Amino acid sequence: MDAQAFWNVIGNYNEKTWIIQITLLIFVLFAVILSYMGKVKWAAKFALGIVNLFIAIAFFAWYGTEPVQKYFALPLYLACGGLFLYESWHNKDDAIIKPNIIQKILLVLYFLYPFISMLLGNSFPQMVTYIMPCPVISLSIIIYAGYKRKNKVLLALLATWGLTGIKSIIFNAYEDMILLICGLYGVVLFVNEMKKPKKG
Repeated sequence: MDAQAFWNVIGNYNEKTWIIQITLLIFVLFAVILSYMGKVKWAAKFALGIVNLFIAIAFFAWYGTEPVQKYFALPLYLACGGLFLYESWHNKDDAIIKPNIIQKILLVLYFLYPFISMLLGNSFPQMVTYIMPCPVISLSIIIYAGYKRKNKVLLALLATWGLTGIKSIIFNAYEDMILLICGLYGVVLFVNEMKKPKKG
């Protein structure tokens, strides 16, 4: 996949789905706030499930043009979305704790995503927005980090995509260094989960 094909998919997706993206962003932020307030503990995981499934279907299945998007990214996002929905039901009483300093810094970086994209010379529709694959995985890692119970498979999938942030250099999408940083944090979370003693 070359850089131009990468940006063409982004442009087409943004042009056709910007209203849905705004709606989903409001939905996710509202759900996250509800979870942090303890009103609906599972809301953040449910919202992240929906938005990951949306990325899978809209960005990769519908607008995607390259084999890597269809055969790697699509199933990965379907799995992440499905696992988030499963976790929102299976561990619905698991409360999320307020973000620590690392998570706060990463949240700031997430919200800077489109602004950094514009500073790098990109403009709508060929720019990175909040409801796109890399920002969504970044946010997913940051929010999921706050939950006590973590699904190791889901963490591994999130970290795997996070590490693809290295492509930021290949595709001149330097804003995706944020994804790489979140991916490395995801690896740390996964390793910590693996070190936990098994129950029983």
